Amino acid sequence: MKKSAPINTLFVDIGGVLLTNGWDHHARRRATKHFKLDWAEMEERHGLNFETHEEDKITFNEYLDRVVFYEKRPFTQAEFRRFMFAQSKPYAEMIALVRNLKTKYGLKIIVVSNESRELNAYRIRQFKLDGFVDAFISSCFVRLRKPDADIFKLALDIAQTPVRQIVYIENTPLFVQIAEGMGIRSILHTDYKSTCTKLASLGLDIAA
Repeated sequence: MKKSAPINTLFVDIGGVLLTNGWDHHARRRATKHFKLDWAEMEERHGLNFETHEEDKITFNEYLDRVVFYEKRPFTQAEFRRFMFAQSKPYAEMIALVRNLKTKYGLKIIVVSNESRELNAYRIRQFKLDGFVDAFISSCFVRLRKPDADIFKLALDIAQTPVRQIVYIENTPLFVQIAEGMGIRSILHTDYKSTCTKLASLGLDIAA
């Protein structure tokens, strides 16, 4: 029986895996409560603009003007921006896991994520993700976003790693299905312990 090739590249999402989601519906709900905004109206405007924003086709200020500051507010863009950024929190165990796997196995770490430019830049800097990630295939940089399979094709081109030697950690079932349909072995991340177990079954055992 032919032995399978060892994993040498890790594709990983940011929101929901390494960090909390940056600007999901929970964060937006908190924002509407904190700033006393109309939830339904903000959600409708967000829904019409967020894909364009994550593909970097409108700026952060343009997004805020369209979604929040289309009328006069008793707070500033700077205050709202600080609140948005403060929603990002690290999953320390997952960050340590990926760092340790990179050190132990010499893995290439490639982020594949949907994020807006300003929020992505803040999260990379604030949580020092560039200290262990080799490339960021972020929607704001490449103007493609999941579930478009082309973002995974681009990640494969940049990684220059055979598909059989890649594993992808992602918390959204649809994105896992798309990656697996392209031959990328994937782990649907739900919690630290189960992801460690699944990684160990693929030969990436941090405890060994």
